[in-house]
Amino acid sequence: MFDEIMEKFEGSPSQQAVVRLLLERGFSINDEGRVVSGEIEIPNTQIAREIDVDRRVVDSTTQALLDDDELRDIFRNISAVPSLMDLAPVLDFTVVRVKPTDADAAGIVARVTEVVADEGLSIRQVLSDDPEFADEPMLYLILDTDPSGKLLKRVRDLPHVREVSF
Repeated sequence: MFDEIMEKFEGSPSQQAVVRLLLERGFSINDEGRVVSGEIEIPNTQIAREIDVDRRVVDSTTQALLDDDELRDIFRNISAVPSLMDLAPVLDFTVVRVKPTDADAAGIVARVTEVVADEGLSIRQVLSDDPEFADEPMLYLILDTDPSGKLLKRVRDLPHVREVSF
């Protein structure tokens, strides 16, 4: 789907940058074409400054997204998910990173979380990069405690897992 969205803006790398930022940050667009996070409006000048484009590029991109029947529904309904990854050191949690060999393979999250549960560890949060949006998608587990070497080896030995780190 990501490639299809980007194709609609293939003639404008600046507009593609706006679309990419909206998707990466989970920003949506309201009925007036304003970039929002929930009900909080983010000035187009701030968006433009972040990705080094003219504010008018942001204006034209949000309008184009609203004018497209398919994209309007997508970009009006995006929402951000709070992540504990950056807070993990402050909260004394551990972030385990799992790099898959094939992120499209079914069951990776289920198998990894089963191994963690078998070890009796509590998972605070599970996040994964969408293979369509990330060049090297990862699975992230935020745990209450550090995993054992045995757990890391068991995860590493699972099908479709290339690398495990924390």
